[in-house]
Amino acid sequence: MARFTIHDLAATIDARAASSGDVSYTRKLLDNGPAYCAKKFGEEAVEAVIASIEGDRDHLLAETADVMFHLLVLLKSRGVSLEDVEDVLAQRTHRSGLEEKAARKRD
Repeated sequence: MARFTIHDLAATIDARAASSGDVSYTRKLLDNGPAYCAKKFGEEAVEAVIASIEGDRDHLLAETADVMFHLLVLLKSRGVSLEDVEDVLAQRTHRSGLEEKAARKRD
């Protein structure tokens, strides 16, 4: 069995975004607009932080899955693809994280 990837999740979100809000939670989120999607992402991120602090691995895994889903929905609501994000990450791999962060402060 092939491993489920974040690309699979992005493809699922794309497919569900084409559905009706009557049958798709993803479509309902998108229909509420980018600000709503951002709010939902923020809520899930906070829940992941809390799960991490509590040290509950299973809860952290569940919340992390929610964060990833809501992040991809948020990106879709703004017309940003996973590939767009990967391009930025690829550009950053040519130098250390410390160098990259210092360069951002100069820009």
